[in-house]
Amino acid sequence: MKASLTGQACVGTSTLVGTQAVPVEVQIDVACGLPAFTIVGLGDAAVLEARERVRAAIRASGYTFPNARVVVNLAPGPLRKHGTGFDLPIALALLVATGQIPAELMEQHRAVGEVALDGSVRCVPGMLAHGLASVADGHALFGPCQAADALRTLGGLRYRPLESLRSILGDRTEKAPQNRHKPAFPEPDLSDVAGHTLAKRALEIAAAGGHNLLLSGPPGSGKTMLARRLPGILPPLDDEERVESAVVHSVAGLDELPILSGSRPFRAPHHSASIAGLVGGGAPPRPGEVSLAHNGVLFLDELPEFGPSSLQTLRQPMEDGRIVLVRAEGRVSFPARFSLVGAANPCPCGYLGDPVRHCTCTHAVVTRYRNRVGGPLMDRIDLALDVERIEPELIVRMATGEDSSSVAARVRQALEVASAQGRSRNAVLSGAALIDACRMSPGVADVVSMLARSCHLSGRGVTRLLRVARTIADLDQASAVQKHHVIEAVSYRKQES
Repeated sequence: MKASLTGQACVGTSTLVGTQAVPVEVQIDVACGLPAFTIVGLGDAAVLEARERVRAAIRASGYTFPNARVVVNLAPGPLRKHGTGFDLPIALALLVATGQIPAELMEQHRAVGEVALDGSVRCVPGMLAHGLASVADGHALFGPCQAADALRTLGGLRYRPLESLRSILGDRTEKAPQNRHKPAFPEPDLSDVAGHTLAKRALEIAAAGGHNLLLSGPPGSGKTMLARRLPGILPPLDDEERVESAVVHSVAGLDELPILSGSRPFRAPHHSASIAGLVGGGAPPRPGEVSLAHNGVLFLDELPEFGPSSLQTLRQPMEDGRIVLVRAEGRVSFPARFSLVGAANPCPCGYLGDPVRHCTCTHAVVTRYRNRVGGPLMDRIDLALDVERIEPELIVRMATGEDSSSVAARVRQALEVASAQGRSRNAVLSGAALIDACRMSPGVADVVSMLARSCHLSGRGVTRLLRVARTIADLDQASAVQKHHVIEAVSYRKQES
């Protein structure tokens, strides 16, 4: 089709701000004058490089690139735009402006995607967020075929997958996406863990109430092995949680399909991770590990080896379920509701209190090592217990216990008890709602007060003690917290005594 030398067009798209896709208009003007291709509207380097990709893709796809003055405006102007997702809307707007595709084709449509030099359309981070924005505005969405499998999970989205720019004038009906689900690897099972009855009980409580957990013990005692089995006893993600978690993974450029299938996220960053790696950052800001663990488990192995400043940044998301990054360009918020599981050695050499090997650390070294975690963070950990070395005979005889499915069934029953009383996660209860949920008799309340004084619990510590006791009562199918529930709950806070 012959291209017109002049014309204007406007195609809708969006840009990411945190996990939200903000609408953007790609306005284009093709006018007579010296040949030029200019992009304005506060685009980053990736946006400006779209000029070369779009020019090559249009020619490779059999269209004509106009020998004219082309100006692209990304509106609104004050909003910073970033990423290669503007390639496709710029190319489509240029083809509409030059009359090579009908303007009616783009009415009530948005477009997001990167174009290759041969004209093929590729995925960009955040396709799920762009899809949600299109649903909210009632628009259909043009995008790459590779994203169809994930986007079909969004109810109400009319998605038009494109293999390349050549296919824009072809069959525009919604195609069944290709199944690119990867074979699911089985979750690690609790039956593989020999012994550790108390630690398994703590995992069950943590799963039923969404509590934070700290495992302390010598190297090789099974702390990491236990932590990796927590997702297997958690209930599958519900529809709302799946979308929330999958959007975060999509924005980070990770595969969101395991999350969309219902698997709980499990993140285990190395102790050398930076603050930005843990809580998010960069330009533009991207989600960190605490957000990638949203609705799942964040496992911090060798907890005292993390930087103290990095650990203290966890305090806000552990309390609020959200991390807010304040930068010169503004505030960005990411969801970050997770269960923290920490693993730590009792001392730098790892053998303090071990009956087999002698500890070589001085008292000052041990104190400094433990203080790296900090009291405020420890105060936000609901369950803390020691993991002892396993006897070799248990491993050799394969003395296994319950499997994950049996424990998961009890966790589901406990959640049903909580739901029947109008509660979701005990780990977020506080104030009058927590006291009402516990339904303690005066005698039980006196026991709580006595234990709080003897263990030197802060106000937050008492709150977390009651939350754990309420979860234990849920596992017992009890409507009220009893004395033995409180005693078991305080046994998991012995490190504060």
